[in-house]
Amino acid sequence: MDTLLSNLSTIPYAILVGVVPALLWLWFWMYQEDRDDPEPIILVIVAFILGAILVLVAMWMEKFSINFVKDNTMQIIVWAGIEEILKLIGVSLMIFGNNIIRRPIDYPMYFIATALGFAAFENVLYLIKPMSASNTVVGMLTGNLRFLGSTLLHAIASSMLGIALGLSFYLKQYRVFYLLIGIICAIILHSVFNFFIMKGNGGNFLSVFGFLWVVAIINILIFEKLKRMTIVQAVS
Repeated sequence: MDTLLSNLSTIPYAILVGVVPALLWLWFWMYQEDRDDPEPIILVIVAFILGAILVLVAMWMEKFSINFVKDNTMQIIVWAGIEEILKLIGVSLMIFGNNIIRRPIDYPMYFIATALGFAAFENVLYLIKPMSASNTVVGMLTGNLRFLGSTLLHAIASSMLGIALGLSFYLKQYRVFYLLIGIICAIILHSVFNFFIMKGNGGNFLSVFGFLWVVAIINILIFEKLKRMTIVQAVS
């Protein structure tokens, strides 16, 4: 009973530390990288909530996969694949049959919103345990690490899928090829990050996060290309 009450009392703190960083990243990507013509707020919220719901599906699928995948390294790859493919399915269901994609950059924006919703709920679940151990400092530090790493990872990895679709916006005959490349890149990035975080002893902290930030900068540069694609098409 005491354990249950302890978990319940720490939920608000876990939500604060787990969700706020994801919302800050959401603000950055939606209203800094795409501030000239941001996506409708209601659709961003729907994508964010959808991403959170997908965590529950991912947890079930990852637990189920343990019955078939015994190798630890392969588990890391399979779990990364499950999460990225689920986010792809979620965004696909959201945009299928709707006219909400107007520009190449719209694709990565919806993928990022969904990914950050996924990361936010995952953060909360991840933080409840250390905080419920009456060690709020540990929970806060863990939250900061996830803000710097895991939360950004989800956004960057899933944005690769969106970027791939954005680059194929005017090349619909090659869309499947671009999407396949995007999925592969997302799973590789996700797997590499998880592998080094889970296998490392802390000594590779700066290297892993430095690599992730380099990829983030590359994504931002590609976003600029997607913006120019929209402008050029509008002018022509």
